[in-house]
Amino acid sequence: MKRREFALAASAFALLPTAQASDTAMHAAVRAWAGREPAPGPLQIVIAELVENGNAVPVRVVAAEPVVGLALFTPLNPEPDVLQASFGAAVARPEFGTRMRLARSQTIVAVAKAADGRCWQASVDVVVTLAACVEP
Repeated sequence: MKRREFALAASAFALLPTAQASDTAMHAAVRAWAGREPAPGPLQIVIAELVENGNAVPVRVVAAEPVVGLALFTPLNPEPDVLQASFGAAVARPEFGTRMRLARSQTIVAVAKAADGRCWQASVDVVVTLAACVEP
């Protein structure tokens, strides 16, 4: 790559919008996905409450009743949306598992959406000793 190409690519990268990590951004993402502010409900987040390294944190979300969608959100990562999953009506106990990066200690929020429009959420506080996703 020539210096001129590098300078052009770097300036284009600098013009990209930066992600804004905040509780407000997360709540807006939750409302956009769920269509409203969800109430607490029968949803379980399985994650270690003390995480040594935030680079690949295993997490599982389990709904106690049939739902058409599950989503996972974090308020302090660069992007609040972690994962959104859709389920069919035949799934009796929807759940998903994944690994995610955690920028720092924060509250993880899972949201469930039922076919009849009901929405509920659960949250868990996670302490991260070695952060990931760190922005300068």
